[in-house]
Amino acid sequence: MKSGVKRTTPYKVISIIILVILAILFLFPLYWIVTGAFKPTTDIYASQPVWWPSEWVTSNFEKLFTKRSAPLFEIGSLVAPTVPAAIRWLVNTVFMSVAAMLLTCITAAMAGYALAKKRFVGRTLLFSLIICAMALPKQVILIPLLKEMSALKLYGSLWAVIFPTVGWPFGVFLMKQFCEGVPGEMLEAARIDGASEARTFTQIVVPLIKPGIGALAIFTFINSWNDYFMQLVMLPNSANFTISLGIATLQGESSVDTGLLMAGAALAAVPIIIVFLIFQKYFTQGITMGAVKG
Repeated sequence: MKSGVKRTTPYKVISIIILVILAILFLFPLYWIVTGAFKPTTDIYASQPVWWPSEWVTSNFEKLFTKRSAPLFEIGSLVAPTVPAAIRWLVNTVFMSVAAMLLTCITAAMAGYALAKKRFVGRTLLFSLIICAMALPKQVILIPLLKEMSALKLYGSLWAVIFPTVGWPFGVFLMKQFCEGVPGEMLEAARIDGASEARTFTQIVVPLIKPGIGALAIFTFINSWNDYFMQLVMLPNSANFTISLGIATLQGESSVDTGLLMAGAALAAVPIIIVFLIFQKYFTQGITMGAVKG
């Protein structure tokens, strides 16, 4: 008679211990930022590390939200209410990251489907160029991007950071790999039934590659949110500052307010955590499917 209790092996115990240690190491920076945001100045600048705040204070967040103010948004002559500048920076960053995420997922899914399931002249060459583009850092194409955004009169706006992200080669590559797993018989049956190309893509392909889209959404959102270099180059206007650029401007020339920076970093981490919690099921499925795909 077989027992219903699973046997614990040394391999499982060691694996769990290693995973717990890695989880603690990865979570420690977030813990340090969050606790540092609520520490008094004496704890932050203590000679020995203070692992837990001796007193929980909100002065760092009060400085973050009262140091500067700005209109919530600017649309032509429309007058927007004035809010703390940190809120405006956060709104700018959320808009930039969400727009980049949506546009990238749409374009990458369509491009990946076309490269995986369509047969046209130059398909292999085009995909090879996309693979080569993945090896190019943004610094290499910075000058062409600047000239292109200036010619389109987008330089200085959030769209100057959004549009270069939309053609992300990694996104096209990832979606092509997922579209390769879509059964060709299902697509052929849809065509026989008279389904249009748009209907076939939206009602058959998209549901099947949803885990990949979820994984790409997380990758794109985090990549766009943390792309400080492109934000610094493309956004000289303080009205369009992101949370990263705005926090950097709060530093003094001769001193650094670490508590203020910790509060800003903690605020900037909240949307990323929310997006990950929303898409984590698809992210996990996407990683798992990518791992077992032949």
